[in-house]
Amino acid sequence: MTPGLPAPRIEPFLSHAASRTRYGGLAEFEISRLFLVGNTGTSIDSPYHRDPGEPDVSDLPLDSLVGLPGLCLDGRVDRSRGVAVDLTDVDPAERAILVRTGWDVRFGTEPYWRRGPYLPDGLVDRLIDGGAALVGVDFANVDDVDDLSRPAHTRLLRAGILVVEHLVGLDRLPRTGFRFFAPVLAVRGAAALPVRAFAEVEEPAGEI
Repeated sequence: MTPGLPAPRIEPFLSHAASRTRYGGLAEFEISRLFLVGNTGTSIDSPYHRDPGEPDVSDLPLDSLVGLPGLCLDGRVDRSRGVAVDLTDVDPAERAILVRTGWDVRFGTEPYWRRGPYLPDGLVDRLIDGGAALVGVDFANVDDVDDLSRPAHTRLLRAGILVVEHLVGLDRLPRTGFRFFAPVLAVRGAAALPVRAFAEVEEPAGEI
């Protein structure tokens, strides 16, 4: 559960037992009702998350969410908690740039929320200047939580670069040779929503 946000809740709108009379005892169905904030778990931020009037998740083109050529970079976290990533000879243009720090091993525990890593200005500059399509991280917030102006969110989203936070399992990905998927429900007016993010790794040449 994200500190300061309510925990998601799922309950039956119509339970199996209550539905039986509708079908003469011949069938039963459950219809669930969900209560959750958009930034629950692994989630994607649309530009509307930062600025009113900007595209919300329903406005995001499908090709900006699925099948993106991926690049997974190892991020070193220094004492300031800023993530240092080697972008030498890296072209982020129209790619999903995933930043792997290993912070996700804390996911589901209180230490996960303790002033974790963030994307510093220089890295944000490089992502914007290089034309990245999306940036995903295996920690809680692309911003330094002590900076209330939230510069990373602001600059990335205003540049049209989508943000996915709370990724897990990036240690299973190669540096390149995969495509990234973050499909999301096209909910009108939603600023952010959970995604079931995954990657499709290309088979090495010669393998069936």
